[in-house]
Amino acid sequence: MDWMTEVELRLKRGNQLLFAKDSVLLIDLNEVIQAQDRRTLALWAFELADEAVQALSERYPDETRLKTAVQLSRAWAAGNVKMNVAKQAILQAHTVAKELDSFEDQALCHAIGQACSVVHTSGHALGFPIYELTALVRYHGVPACHSIIEARMKHYMERIEYWSARTIEYEWATFMMKDNSTSQG
Repeated sequence: MDWMTEVELRLKRGNQLLFAKDSVLLIDLNEVIQAQDRRTLALWAFELADEAVQALSERYPDETRLKTAVQLSRAWAAGNVKMNVAKQAILQAHTVAKELDSFEDQALCHAIGQACSVVHTSGHALGFPIYELTALVRYHGVPACHSIIEARMKHYMERIEYWSARTIEYEWATFMMKDNSTSQG
């Protein structure tokens, strides 16, 4: 089954999320993600989260919790704040989603929360695309989204490759230097 058919079936069933970890569209991306260390995925996720924060800040200029979540997650990854501080900020990003009426914007808030959570475990890395792609399909509609989704998937892959060569340029907390998938930070 192709990914468009899968999305149409999910829409027909009334699913809120139109993609899942095992979605046909995400197979290649998931394989690339599985091959990366957490530092690469964190940098990739922060970039994606920054893009989403920028888009949402244009619609909600007084909302600062999303940007704060990304900033504190970056600080956590660098060892400058403890996990509980970043975790509370990440939970606030999810709270923002509950306060919005637009499903697309709710999905972007959850995408930001997932991106920030990559610091804790790389298992959250696929969360950003799941939520963002869902938002894009719902915003553009199924017939019009095909090229938009395909372009976004290409962007995800290109940016992982970009960040994989740049992890040494950043200061990392000790727990981020381990190649395991969960932190104790």
